[in-house]
Amino acid sequence: MSVNWERVRAEFPALENWTFLNTATFGQLPRRGTEAVAAHFEADDIAFISNASTALGILLGGLDWREGDRILTLEHEFPNNLYAPALLDRLGVRMVECAWERFYESVDERTRLVCLSSVNYNTGFAAPLNEIGIFLRERGVLLYVDGTQSLGALQFDTRRVQPDMFAVHAYKWMISPNGAGFMYVRPELRARLRPNVLGWRSHRDWRNVDNLHHGVPELPDSAEKYEGGSVTFAVIYALEAALDLILEIGAGVIEQRVLDLAARTREVLCVRGARVDLCGSPVVAARFEGRDVSQLARALTSKRVLVAARRGNLRVSPHFYNDERDLQALADALDELL
Repeated sequence: MSVNWERVRAEFPALENWTFLNTATFGQLPRRGTEAVAAHFEADDIAFISNASTALGILLGGLDWREGDRILTLEHEFPNNLYAPALLDRLGVRMVECAWERFYESVDERTRLVCLSSVNYNTGFAAPLNEIGIFLRERGVLLYVDGTQSLGALQFDTRRVQPDMFAVHAYKWMISPNGAGFMYVRPELRARLRPNVLGWRSHRDWRNVDNLHHGVPELPDSAEKYEGGSVTFAVIYALEAALDLILEIGAGVIEQRVLDLAARTREVLCVRGARVDLCGSPVVAARFEGRDVSQLARALTSKRVLVAARRGNLRVSPHFYNDERDLQALADALDELL
């Protein structure tokens, strides 16, 4: 398939005046997203949420925890995946962080849940989720994956990974407004995961508005039961429009383009003395010896090149709407500043 990338780029008006290489912080909103007026779409396995924290809260609050249960995550994870003890300390649930090299040996008989990001927000590390999913299912351990930092750039197949819950806040790589999100809940988990918000839409026949149900709601089998009240339809319409654009171009085409641009970005940074991890990820994390990367990110912004600084890394995150002109602008700006 031949894609006219100039036409795609024209969907993002901000790129006319900025070199935007910061999708890992915010994705650019396409024109069609702001103009979308479309029918609400639904699927049995999907519920709409305002952010990934909501999904994780539903999971943590809806399980029957036992004293001594453990939740495992990787070190340097996004804070969402580290804050579980704030809810579960009183129940005697323990949070455990480990280095990737010790992940498999850290899963023991008390491990109840593993929380991972599909791509680390700081380093760009992408764990082998297909392999992890098989390993955890064999041991009866639940898998929660936050796909916010990759979906829309990298493909994700729930049939292969089989996460118990997959949550996405779509404002980054899925180029949607803040507050547009969704979660996939595996049928086996839905059968036992209680919703922690009940509203008039919780009853399975809520669409029968002429005769709304009174009394204890009869919950549907679908993931919709976790939405509770009305959702913010305006941002969902924009999410649908963004998804239409992604599907129009092709998820595989986008993934290849993003990874190609990320590889070229690594070259730009390495040539200028950065230490960069070589991983198949859309998030490029670079360290410059003796340089304050927060200050460097601010200096790049003053030259209208938008990147980010995260925990000592200069984070550069090109998306499919970027091209070689943006990478050249980054290179030229770094040459002036370094």
